[in-house]
Order: sequence, then C-alpha cells, then structure tokens
Amino acid sequence: MDMQENVRCCWANPKNPLYIRYHDEEWGVPVHDDQKLFEMLILESFQAGLSWECILNKREAFRRAFDGFDLEKVCAYGEEKLAALGQDSGIVRNKLKIRAAVNNARIFQAIQREWGSFDRYLWHWTDGKTIYETGKVRSELSDAVSENLKGHGMKFVGTVIIYSYLQAVGVINSHEENCFCRHQ
Repeated sequence: MDMQENVRCCWANPKNPLYIRYHDEEWGVPVHDDQKLFEMLILESFQAGLSWECILNKREAFRRAFDGFDLEKVCAYGEEKLAALGQDSGIVRNKLKIRAAVNNARIFQAIQREWGSFDRYLWHWTDGKTIYETGKVRSELSDAVSENLKGHGMKFVGTVIIYSYLQAVGVINSHEENCFCRHQ
C-alpha cells in the first residue's frame, strides 16, 4: 500500500514512518490477544503527559526493557529490576509510571484469572462490538472502564488514557470519516 496515496487521519505524522505504519496497521484494529492488550495498556500508561509519537518512537526500547511485555516476568519484577528500569535511557524513566506498570501487570493478571482473559473483560463493556466515534478524548465508556480499573488498584488509567487505549486496541474506532482505514 502506497503511503502517499491514502488519505489518513490528520494526526498521523506523514514524516514518521513508524507513526504511519502504526496508524495504517494497528490503531483502531480490534485486538483480542492478551499479550498485545497488556503491551498497549503499559505503553498508554507511559503516555500520560506525553505524546503518543514519543512513546511509539521508544516502543522497541520499552519491549526490550520490559522483557517483550511478558506478563509473568513483569509481575515478578522486584526492586532491582525497578531500579534498572529507572536508569534505562531508552524508555520514559518516570519512577511512578515504572512502579505503576508492575502494579498494573499484577492487576491485569488478576483480571485474567477472574474473567478467563483480559480480552473477555475488556470487550464485555461493548458486548464485543466496536464503537465508531470521532472527535472525543473521553466518553462514558472510558469513564466506566477507567473507574473499574482504578477500583481494581491500577494507576495511570484515567479516562483520557483509557479512551486512547480503547482506540488503540480497536474497541473504539476513531478513524476520521475520510480516512481510508475507517471502514476496513
């Protein structure tokens, strides 16, 4: 697919091939794989106060630093690993976000045990259907999911972050009407 011929959402920076690939191949595509859902939740939580492009540009470093987002490994991180992550210049070295990532991993795992999978938990909010909406940064859905995750003890999962997460994993499709990805 020729990157120049397609009309994309206005936010997709045409000068960043990673961003274009993310827009074209990932954003808004329904995800049902728990490992990918976990990765995106952690990445979105690191986005708080930053741009998604910044996080996307560091994605490979995050994958390396967080052991490929292996849930079992991240759940087992102790103080030594937390300290090492805090020194890793390839990722966002916010100590609160790093601690939250490990905390959230453990809660993600608890939700998996409760629901059978995180996928089942996440998609139950919409009865397995994708919602099509644009021009929002939060919704009643993101409010409810955020509140529920906070109730479980997750951190850095405010409604705006969760809205971005729901868009990223395709629960919400926010591709603009003229974007070629809108109805694929």
